[in-house]
Amino acid sequence: MDNLDDKDLQLLRLLQKDAKLTVKELAKEVNLSPSPVFERVKRLEQEGYIKKYAALLDAEKLNLGLTVYCQLKLKSNDSYLAIEFEREILEIEEVAECYSISGDFDFLLKVYVRDMKQYQNFVFNILGAVPSIGSTHSTFVMAQVKNTYGLTI
Repeated sequence: MDNLDDKDLQLLRLLQKDAKLTVKELAKEVNLSPSPVFERVKRLEQEGYIKKYAALLDAEKLNLGLTVYCQLKLKSNDSYLAIEFEREILEIEEVAECYSISGDFDFLLKVYVRDMKQYQNFVFNILGAVPSIGSTHSTFVMAQVKNTYGLTI
């Protein structure tokens, strides 16, 4: 982050709030002309500060109203099992996010499903088919209080 100046940080803040802003709109906000703003944004993309642009979808409107955090424990602390698990979990559509964590469990999944019946099917038939999983613990989201993808920069 050493090579970012105030204008770069302003651009990142603006883009994480609204990635659809045009170069012209960004330029107006940061008091620069469009050409240097375009170059700055391209550099931020190339250097990996901006990973990608995406639309944030409404899970409930798409009939995926049940959000579940599923903690997983592998059968053993074998690095081969962890690699196999990570390879397999990447192929499971219902898993929106997967984190390797410390503590009583090895991984944390964020899962979006239609309802409890679909989650039951997910646990028994999809996760159940992953041989490296030893146990699971599920936490169901009752209401979303805060959900922001923006970083404090």
